[in-house]
Amino acid sequence: MDPIGVTVNGVTHPLRGVAVHTSALDWLRDLGLTGCKEGCAEGECGACAVLLAAPRDDGGTEWTTVNACLVPAAALDGQEVVTAEGLGSPEHPHPVQAGLAEAGGSQCGYCTPGFACSMAGEFYRAGRTAGDETADGHHGPNGFDLHALSGNLCRCTGYRPIRDAAYALGEPDAHDPLAARRERPAPGPAATRLGDGDERFVRPASLDEALTLLRDEPEAMVVAGTTDWGVEVNLRGRRAALTIAIERLPELRTLAFSDDASLEIGAALSLSEIERGLDGRVPLLAEVFPQFASPLIRNRATIGGNLGTASPIGDTSPALLALEARVVLVSADGEREVDLAEYFTGYRQTLRRDDELIRAVRIPMPLAGLAAFHKIAKRRFDDISSVAVGFALDLDDGVIASARIGLGGVAATPIRARATEAALMGREWNRETAREAASVLGTEGTPMSDHRASAEYRALMLGTALLKLSRSTPFTTEEVPA
Repeated sequence: MDPIGVTVNGVTHPLRGVAVHTSALDWLRDLGLTGCKEGCAEGECGACAVLLAAPRDDGGTEWTTVNACLVPAAALDGQEVVTAEGLGSPEHPHPVQAGLAEAGGSQCGYCTPGFACSMAGEFYRAGRTAGDETADGHHGPNGFDLHALSGNLCRCTGYRPIRDAAYALGEPDAHDPLAARRERPAPGPAATRLGDGDERFVRPASLDEALTLLRDEPEAMVVAGTTDWGVEVNLRGRRAALTIAIERLPELRTLAFSDDASLEIGAALSLSEIERGLDGRVPLLAEVFPQFASPLIRNRATIGGNLGTASPIGDTSPALLALEARVVLVSADGEREVDLAEYFTGYRQTLRRDDELIRAVRIPMPLAGLAAFHKIAKRRFDDISSVAVGFALDLDDGVIASARIGLGGVAATPIRARATEAALMGREWNRETAREAASVLGTEGTPMSDHRASAEYRALMLGTALLKLSRSTPFTTEEVPA
């Protein structure tokens, strides 16, 4: 096998001899690139942000930002990375670096390299064009989407000068090498083997190889975006004997509306890729994506990983339950499909066998006419939900023909609100129906009290979510308050 390595700021550095559980952050700092900082070690502050060359749909390259603290160095084999040091120099700073300095966007400087990388990712985003600032106030006159910085935390400077720097950016210069790099293909997947003995990292060359490995060593840790891997390794000290990376396998990267009236979403697609690929065609998921952590996380996190962890507070599960999604599981012995509502069997437990991978999620068509996703969290962005609710209602001449409601954060597993669905069926969809069903929804699940919310608050928020849905629905003229 060819020597493994990563191109960082235009120079290739070998990975041979690097410990399997070394994060990209620690590896980069060992190279002397100390602009990367560890602030939280779980992807919540963005101090470790770097740019990664990712494939674009048209065959070019997109500079995406990722949390280096969450990515194994081994997972970057064959890839191209740019750190804050690679953007510019003290003598010739990059436009985002110069802009931050001129606007007074840096004080202690700890967070600044991460902000610079996230800002550069948006600076180079294809389609960013100057125009009037939109009504939501989150886009600058230069087309800069301020949400690109929602995964970066500043503790001392304040965000106004950082925003001002972002909104003052122009277009990349004609001779900008990072802008020119976008026109060439991104690096392809590389089969990788690192380590031996007690700890190994393997990126299989094919799905068959991955399934064979998993059959022979079912205790292996399977990773794709590694957003959970980083937390497990950094904060919980987990050290798996075998880590199998599957995020580049083409069989797990499908996104297609099929002839049998269903949508198939590959388990290894990042949430950002899914959002771009669907382009709003599944409105319920379109509401989930902006509320799912931060762009730094969404650029790596996968829908398969979110279901694979079986967390009761995973944001995609309530929405997928409302969409009546099914999970496609594959092993060396073949493939099977299970209803997502039956997939979760207990706290972080599922029907998936140790020798199986989640290959895809299938959503039946047509979609419900009325859909919404409500997330209750302490912070608006980049936070774990206390309660999450997915709604999908079909109306027939104003009468509820079908109702599907997915809940997260109110039981040991994500669940369907079966009693509330039954209470809505056959009723005219109006505020009276919503009020009555809201009292039922507040009794669903077995919410508990923890540091995020009390059981009473969670129950109250369930009913409030349905009332909020009713307030956003245009009813008949007689029902609209004067």
